[in-house]
Formats: sequence, C-alpha cells, structure tokens
Amino acid sequence: MKAREVQFFDPVAGPHGGWPAGSDPDRAYLEAFAAHGSTALIANLRTRVLGLATGDRVLPVTVNDAEYGDAYVCLPHSAYALYAKAELGIVDAGPWAPALGVLADAAGAVMRAGRINRIVHVGNWMLSTNLHGGWRGGEIPAIREAVTVAFPDHLIAVRSLNRWSDPALCEAFRADGWRLLPARQVWVTDDLDRDWAPRRDTRRDLALFDRTSYRFDPLETLQPGDSERIALLYDLLYRGRYSTLNPAFTPAFVEMTHRSGFLQYAGLRGRDGVLDAVVGCLVRDGVLTTPVVGHDTARPQACGLYRLASVLFARMAAERGARLNGSAGAADFKRNRGARAQVEYTAVWSRHLPAPRRALIAGLQGVLDKVAVPLMRERGL
Repeated sequence: MKAREVQFFDPVAGPHGGWPAGSDPDRAYLEAFAAHGSTALIANLRTRVLGLATGDRVLPVTVNDAEYGDAYVCLPHSAYALYAKAELGIVDAGPWAPALGVLADAAGAVMRAGRINRIVHVGNWMLSTNLHGGWRGGEIPAIREAVTVAFPDHLIAVRSLNRWSDPALCEAFRADGWRLLPARQVWVTDDLDRDWAPRRDTRRDLALFDRTSYRFDPLETLQPGDSERIALLYDLLYRGRYSTLNPAFTPAFVEMTHRSGFLQYAGLRGRDGVLDAVVGCLVRDGVLTTPVVGHDTARPQACGLYRLASVLFARMAAERGARLNGSAGAADFKRNRGARAQVEYTAVWSRHLPAPRRALIAGLQGVLDKVAVPLMRERGL
C-alpha cells in the first residue's frame, strides 16, 4: 500500500469510498465525536477526531497540539508523568516511591519542554484499552508516511499494543523502525473455562452472585436515568478511587455507545430498581475488554459489588468464547482469578522530528525499559 492510498477524512462526511460493510458501530462512534466534539462525550478530553481509511479498514485518529492535564488516553504527559505520580499514592512501590516521585516530576518537565503532547494517535478509540481487531500492520509504512506529511511537527503514536493479542502488529511496528515504549501492565485471561472458572476466588464470587439480592439486567434497553447512573458509577470507581486522569465518560457517551452497539452493557439493579453496578464491554477479533466498569462505592463492602461486576464481564467473555483483556489495576484481584500479566506498549514514530525531540523519546524509552518494566514485574503493578 502507498501513502496516497491512505485517506484522512472528516467522520461526518465519511471516506470517499464509503464506510466498509459492518462498520456501523464504529461509524456512529466516530461521527459522534466529530459532530459533537470530544468534551461532550469525554468531559476531560480535548482532541480533534479524524478518520483514516486504509483499504477496507477505518482507524480513528486523534490530533493534539499542546493540551495538558486532560485524560491520559490522548496525552503521553498525562500517562507517563501525571498518572505515574498519582499511582504512587495508590500502589505499593516500596522503597522506590520517593525517588520515583522525583523522577516523574523531572520527566514531566522534560516532556513539556519537548512538546510531547504535540501528537497524533492512530487507531485511538480514546478508551483505557484499545482493541486492534486483528490488524496485522501491513499498511504501517504507508500510514506513517501519510501522517508525517499531514502532521510534520507531531509525534505519531499507536496505543494499547501487547504481544498477547497483537504479536504480528508489534512485530510490524518494530520492523518499520518504531519505538515500542512500555506503557503499563495489563492482566489477560486466555481461557475463561480453564483459567477463571476453577479458581477458589472465582467460585466464591459465583456463590455471591447466586445469593445476592441484586437483579441482573442485560441492559438491552436503558431506562430513564440509566445513562446518568452508569456514568456516575464509572466515575465513582475509576475517577473517584483511582485517578481523575481516567476518561470522564458523560451520559451522552453512554447513550451513544449503547444505542450504536459499540459497547455491550450489563448491570445489577437493587430492590429499588436503581443500578448499583455496571459493565460496558468491547469485543474485537475474539478479545473482550471492559472500558466501563463501575459500582456504588458507598455501598457496604459486604455487598461485593466489584466482585459481582467482575462476574458480569467474565461471563460475557465466556459466553462469546472470547479471551479477556482485563486492562490494568487490581493486580492481586485479577491474578487470583486466573489472569496473567502482559506489558502493554505504545508504538512511537519520531524520526521526522528535530533531534532534541527524538532524544526525548529515546531517553523516555530507556527509563521505561530499565526502571518501569522491572518495577511492574517485581511489584505486579
């Protein structure tokens, strides 16, 4: 494929060749972001959303210039400096913690000086975990050439790569000369029947699910107020207990992703009919991940709402015969239910940029490889 065969387009107008067959949920998703703006759907995210057509595949493209402090899903400064420092207050980094805090501050200052947030992300659905849907990367050289021509002063990046679900794609980026920057450690389950179902903690979760007074709702139809409640439950967990740098999904995002079928939702309702736990799942090429998980954190711990939510998305994966990418966080919880760790990477292209900005990426990769990855593996972060 040649660069001229790679087409940028406004999602509202659509690609010249038309949307590929079967792309309706993706089309609705991109059109919503392009028509209404990113902040209407993710309140703490300022980005421009384009489409990129390569043959019969359409990829979302996010373009950022100098935004700081927004959700990490588009901004490496948020991911590698702000989020990293925030995590030190949550996880056990041991005696490394004070030095890592200083390192995060220093790295953040260098990143700002190197304009790291002047960046184009390809294949970025603006979720905590992007699923690449069997993309093997044959078009990478053409995409890289087209993006560098269109955005000559921007870094180019592709998030959420791992050698568990994307081995061919990782190799294609490596072969084309991209740097693979470690991003975080995610927890994956190969076979739910074999690895999840027999575990002691899983059996306890299932027993709790069987005796709970909560009523399961597949959420085929949303009731009045459900969109607002789902957005709140997610916010209580992921932004309230973890970090405000996680994307702040709005009720409009919930409504759009439910209506289009982009995400598949399920929840648990109390006796009053109000949702107290919810999951929203994305499935591509036999892999399921859960960008939306939430529960009422004010309920007593004995209710086990997070455990019940984990049963929901694990069963959704098992019913579809899918492998499970459980994303990052809650390492012990996921490990005790059969998950294993995989390092997730961001592929970055910077060879078209001035030497100081190229040096920033090389230095960041060195720190991540030598410090962050060993810490992830040692501490199970």
